[in-house]
Amino acid sequence: MTNGAPGVGADPDQSLLEDGDGLLDWSTLQAWIAQSPAPGSGPVVTSRLLGGGTQNNLFMLIRADGTPMVLRRPPRHPRPNSDETMLREARVLTAIEGRGVPQPVCHAVCDDPSVIGTCFFVMSAVEGFAPVGDLPGRYGTDPDWRHRLGLAMVDAIAALARIRPDDVGLGGLGRPDGWLERQVGRWRRQLESYAAFDGYDGPDLPGVDRVGGWLEAHRPDDFTLGIIHGDYHLANVMADHDRPELTAVLDWELTTLGDPRLDLAWLLTTSGGVGSFETAADGFPTTAELVNRYADGTGLPLDDLTWWRTLACYKLGIILEGTNARAAAGRAPVETGRDLHRRAVDLFDQASDLIDGNRV
Repeated sequence: MTNGAPGVGADPDQSLLEDGDGLLDWSTLQAWIAQSPAPGSGPVVTSRLLGGGTQNNLFMLIRADGTPMVLRRPPRHPRPNSDETMLREARVLTAIEGRGVPQPVCHAVCDDPSVIGTCFFVMSAVEGFAPVGDLPGRYGTDPDWRHRLGLAMVDAIAALARIRPDDVGLGGLGRPDGWLERQVGRWRRQLESYAAFDGYDGPDLPGVDRVGGWLEAHRPDDFTLGIIHGDYHLANVMADHDRPELTAVLDWELTTLGDPRLDLAWLLTTSGGVGSFETAADGFPTTAELVNRYADGTGLPLDDLTWWRTLACYKLGIILEGTNARAAAGRAPVETGRDLHRRAVDLFDQASDLIDGNRV
């Protein structure tokens, strides 16, 4: 079904539309958008590849009537589960809409890989900016704005933690039984699987055995079932230019069912400089403030926070090393692979510090 008048504007020259060097097939995509529930009317007249993510691709699309939207698709070299990941992201965004988590609205989903070669979805274009690096405007000059931005980061995942999966039709999103017990083995197998990439001679991650062994030996007794974002840090959100709050949480590719305390641990881990802000900067909340804010917003006990933070380091370090392995095989930029390997090593250093009690 086409929304609006189908004849708005003249048909664009398909060759003038950005396709990301073959990531989009406009000969089939225009027809799919015209028949989809995506907002606006007329064909897409502008397409622009957006920068940012290293795992998936985003395109800003504008239809003939001026309606903007964003198309999200897997990377040029999709993983075996990339289509499944796209469909899961779209499902989660649709399910939690209106539940207090700032997010893009999922407008339309394509589960037919023949359209552009992979599954994909179209979502709303969100105003704002990724608050990493040098912050613009009052974020850069007003410590109170930075403080409120940090608290807003916690408020978003606290809202997500309060959503009961069964209430929004996500009870079957993951495998909650034995989730805690599976974590170390599941991610260790992921690390071992990288040996299949040609040219990869790793992993060279100091402390991986020690950290995994400590996690197994100190596993918490309690488990709270919830929806976890899975990759929560400031590079995966959009902040409002005009007031210190979030406009959207992005990049839901690792979303699953699990214990939502991992999202808080992930934020604390990345706020040490791995893709997020430095909490030591003037104005940003301290670790204690972030933890207390989350506890107040969720009611979850945080006595085992060191374990959760160590797990975040372990899991994220292994995920980042995967890009290094793909880079060795020519499936990701070499410089990106090297950078993420350095970050993975830093994460295992963080984990060792946590185990030894040398990190607050």
